[in-house]
Amino acid sequence: MRKLLGFILLVALFSACGSSEGNEETKLDVNFSVEGKISNASNIPLYLEAMSQSGSIKVAETTVGSDGSFKLEGNIPGMGIYQIRLGESQDKVIPLTLSPKEHVKMNTSFDGFAIDPNFSGAEWTQPMNKYMALYAGFLNGQMDLNALQGQLTEDELMTRYLALRKPIDDFALQQMKKDPDNPINIILSSSAAPTTGFENWDPKNLDVLQAVAEAYKKKYAGSPMATTMENQVFQIQSAYQEYELSKNGSNSGNSAMAPEISLKDPNGKIRKLSFLKGKIVLIDFWASWCGPCRRESPNVVKLYKKYKDKGFTVFSVSLDDNPAAWKQAIAADGLIWPDHVSDLMGWQTPLIQSYGFNSIPHTVLIDKEGKIIATGLRGESLEQKLKELMPN
Repeated sequence: MRKLLGFILLVALFSACGSSEGNEETKLDVNFSVEGKISNASNIPLYLEAMSQSGSIKVAETTVGSDGSFKLEGNIPGMGIYQIRLGESQDKVIPLTLSPKEHVKMNTSFDGFAIDPNFSGAEWTQPMNKYMALYAGFLNGQMDLNALQGQLTEDELMTRYLALRKPIDDFALQQMKKDPDNPINIILSSSAAPTTGFENWDPKNLDVLQAVAEAYKKKYAGSPMATTMENQVFQIQSAYQEYELSKNGSNSGNSAMAPEISLKDPNGKIRKLSFLKGKIVLIDFWASWCGPCRRESPNVVKLYKKYKDKGFTVFSVSLDDNPAAWKQAIAADGLIWPDHVSDLMGWQTPLIQSYGFNSIPHTVLIDKEGKIIATGLRGESLEQKLKELMPN
């Protein structure tokens, strides 16, 4: 089984960052602030950092005043994962999901910084306060659990670990169900994901994650965070389907179900493989830049025309990353069936792992129930198989 390693949502590199000292230089308008008091923290530096695939990026910094007061302000390009860090230690760090135009208050102390931040002023602040308190309890319990390593079996340690996480996970799932488009769900999503594998994972969590991804797509349309959330959830769905096939011993033979594919067509419409249930479907993995794929296109077109009225169709999945080239190739090759999809991720698409191929063209023929009949059929071998399956 392909192992699913974590569920850490990271936005693309933040290129438009300011600071309380640097906005005059960058000429960016201040569009957020975090201010308040941190008692017993006078003269300690305070940082606001953006989280990206390259690590943390400083957005704003200041020094806590003698009376504990502070103000962080700057410019952020959009909703995303950020963190406030007190001093140089990584022990005093709080995640937060800031958006432009937010002006957040914080009233805490040096000792309670990462336990009771007492945020206010945004829709994510109250659930964040609750989450931080629960997370602090989890960390303390984890330290005690680490001390028992060597005294307990791996199964016993896992059982205790899951029990330790339960209060956080229960809160996270309840919060996501109640308020699926809340920015806090970027952080809470890890509680719904199978970070320790699928053996102890409740597949109902996938419904929660899909609801969050759909809500983000509507509320934060076009944002890197919404796109990343959607892609991460799709990867979990594909990995779980693969796990189920492996667990049931159905990775070979005619009993294997084709993993779901749900992607956008060139016009932005979602098309799903499952919508074609009741037809014999050729899933055709190809790309505009793939010479062998393009040379095979006339044969696929011929077979589509010949058998489309007998219950056969084609579901084309492009490994392009250039939408213009993809659309041009569809028109140039006369690929007249309606189901063309792509995530425009090229070889980074999770479908490569879901369907287990490393080169294109690659075809998967499935029956009317969605079960895999054969893979790798092209040319005469594909036509011969269709003759066997199609009614006279």
